[in-house]
Amino acid sequence: MKAHHNGHEHEFEPEYGLPEKLPQDERILWQGSPETGLVFRHVFHGRGLAIYFGLILLARGGQQYADSGSAAQALAAALWLVPIFALGLLLFWAMAYLVAKTTVYTLTSRRVAMRIGIVLNLTLNLPLARMQAAQVRPLTQRPADEDGPGEIALILHAEDKVAYPHLWPHARPWHFAQPQPMFRALPAVKGLGQLLTQAWQANQPASLSAESALGPAGAHASARGRQPSAQQVAGQSGINDMEPA
Repeated sequence: MKAHHNGHEHEFEPEYGLPEKLPQDERILWQGSPETGLVFRHVFHGRGLAIYFGLILLARGGQQYADSGSAAQALAAALWLVPIFALGLLLFWAMAYLVAKTTVYTLTSRRVAMRIGIVLNLTLNLPLARMQAAQVRPLTQRPADEDGPGEIALILHAEDKVAYPHLWPHARPWHFAQPQPMFRALPAVKGLGQLLTQAWQANQPASLSAESALGPAGAHASARGRQPSAQQVAGQSGINDMEPA
């Protein structure tokens, strides 16, 4: 068995990011990992935490000034909290770094594989044939023809449910009843969305060829016996857009 030596704890994987070598008729189309800064800002809400800590500092200083009337005492009362809050932000950054470092998302010609977990690693194999749809969530406001950071939620059949705790933080937020695996905090998603759509269409049975032309969301709508909406069929990639985070 040929091992991959990539300088981390997974250096002896038979196939990088995968628990075993792929069959000869299956090939890797794309591999990637979350970006630490994006994980910190959008998964752990680093900016919101910093604003929250800043408001606490202002409230603490304001309260002390109201009690003592001394600006020096107010400043001192606020400053002693700064190292505590800085340590808290540093811990969240360290968690974001570990999530990015230990995660590998893989798109092959037949499946999506997600190697996730910081302490206990597991690899999820999600066959494209069992995938109903996918949705892109941009992380920044950009023109439609420009690539940029984003996330992609994968909508599975109801019987293929994966427990939310097993997925987190690689799950679409607040979808507990029917968890959706999610590629989180990727620096670029436009090209990946196009690859995912093409691979998904190639794995659908011939009877769904007409729906495949509409993209995954169109196929999902048609399978339920209703016409897909204009929003569902919009775009040539077949990937639906969510509102920017």
